[in-house]
Amino acid sequence: MSIMVSVRYIVDDVETAIAFYTGFLGFTVELHPAPGFAALSRGDLRLLLSEPVGAGGAAQAMPDGRRPEPGGWNRIVITTEDLDAEVDRLRAGGASFRNEIVAGFGGKQILLDDPSGNAIELSEPRKSAD
Repeated sequence: MSIMVSVRYIVDDVETAIAFYTGFLGFTVELHPAPGFAALSRGDLRLLLSEPVGAGGAAQAMPDGRRPEPGGWNRIVITTEDLDAEVDRLRAGGASFRNEIVAGFGGKQILLDDPSGNAIELSEPRKSAD
């Protein structure tokens, strides 16, 4: 049995987000029943895209008045075998990054922004010295 993990991102415009995730990152559209909502998938990850307005539950204000909005630092992580080539491909397509590639104990990473400012971490794991 395959386990699918769902993550919800609040986006400014679902159509723009669909084009970004399918065109740049290899997601496919599973469901797009209304203008303000879509479900995309890539492998075992299901990405739920919701606009911050409308009647859906994800758009409802919290008891203290805070409303859902795009952006922040929580993120999905997509692993790649050649981070430099992936970054070059995305930059050539006009993608926006928060930083340059950084290296650490676990490998290399960079933060990509979707059109609404939600972060996607692209990661290349450290190659083991066999």
